[in-house]
Amino acid sequence: MEVINSDYRIKTVLGRLEAIIDNENQRIGKDPEFDLKVSNAHKSRCLYELTMLFRDTDPRELALGYVEQMHSVKNKLALNARRVEAHMNAVRAVADLLKNAVRDADADGTYSQEQFRYSEV
Repeated sequence: MEVINSDYRIKTVLGRLEAIIDNENQRIGKDPEFDLKVSNAHKSRCLYELTMLFRDTDPRELALGYVEQMHSVKNKLALNARRVEAHMNAVRAVADLLKNAVRDADADGTYSQEQFRYSEV
């Protein structure tokens, strides 16, 4: 009975993880309402649950369907990693643009404290 229960839980968590990854891959960078932090928390929770479920499982006992689904999830996670990295690079670029714009706006022709310090030397 425990094997059936464990199999059902593995199937359920793998399905949930796959749905979360698919949703994130579709919405990241396209949907301004998408909350990457929440999605990442859900993804992490699923990965933790899988780790706990597989902790006492002999890999040779895994059903072939799970192995195929895990390969699919692995490929989707690889795509997800590339998309998250691209998103983070875009966020950094926008933050740098804003930082530079603020710095340039502050440099309005008056002297800063740092400039006064160096002129006294």
